[in-house]
Amino acid sequence: MSDAAPLIDPFARPITYLRVSVTDRCDFRCTYCMSEHMQFLPKADLLTLEELERLSSAFVDLGVRKLRITGGEPLVRRNIMSFFEAMAQRLGSGLDELTLTTNGSQLSRFARPLAECGVRRVNVSLDTLDPDKFAAITRWGRLPQVLDGIRAAQDAGLRVKINAVALKGFNEDELFALLDWCATQGHDLTFIEVMPMGEMGDENRLDQYWALSDLRARLAERLTLTPLAERTGGPARYVRVEETGQKIGFITPLTHNFCESCNRVRVTCTGELFMCLGQEDRADLRSALRASPDDEPVRQAIRAAIARKPKGHDFDYSRGVGGQMTRHMSHTGG
Repeated sequence: MSDAAPLIDPFARPITYLRVSVTDRCDFRCTYCMSEHMQFLPKADLLTLEELERLSSAFVDLGVRKLRITGGEPLVRRNIMSFFEAMAQRLGSGLDELTLTTNGSQLSRFARPLAECGVRRVNVSLDTLDPDKFAAITRWGRLPQVLDGIRAAQDAGLRVKINAVALKGFNEDELFALLDWCATQGHDLTFIEVMPMGEMGDENRLDQYWALSDLRARLAERLTLTPLAERTGGPARYVRVEETGQKIGFITPLTHNFCESCNRVRVTCTGELFMCLGQEDRADLRSALRASPDDEPVRQAIRAAIARKPKGHDFDYSRGVGGQMTRHMSHTGG
């Protein structure tokens, strides 16, 4: 590499965490993430797995220590394990952690190969334990397939964290059921506020929004929650449930944003770099990748983009509009 100086944004935050979307496709159609009949990107627009490896490695060369693979559903991309295996070569050589966020549908097939190449933990999106409600929220998903995948991940030695989007009128009544299930299964649990991403059609994002301040207050009525200073490189703030010893995270981009400590950026499957999830500014890295086999132009493009990273996002439901982003979450990467 030609320049090993770390990536520092204009607000003196080191950029050490990269989330890379490897596909916009998914085998589910979760109502808060996609429209039911998505128009997916032409495959020619997507970075090849080799290009994704080059780009991710360029970020590692510039100081990124944690790489999270996202989608869509990352495990539906053809030959995806070749990418994981390539990036696993950077573990211990610049990269501290290689992980992914998944809907769990393909984990029965991929859990063991992932563990064998160095993945140690996975985040699984799971908003309900009710099979009918699960089919409704995912449109195409089947709960038993996901639960089988989670068991396969555990059997392979992977640590599983459950991510549950808090949805008003949908999973409010399952708050303690989700908590108890995670406690008995040995999973950590993180609740996430629904974010204003993508066109909603007939649905209103404001109708789905359940503030985590309210969710946390409900938990505190029955349980003792002790705040933890722990950070995992992401936006969650954690508490320990004294009665069970389990750890619960809260990701609150709306009621309390976490921008002051933001250390992450996102790359889409088309090579666009989003410096902030809640802003539309982006940088085209695909052109730099394809212009030359030399990685120096890519590193220069990354540095120029990080120099534009904003102080924070503008999600705010209190105004009744929520700073709506027109792109779907599946495009940017979860």
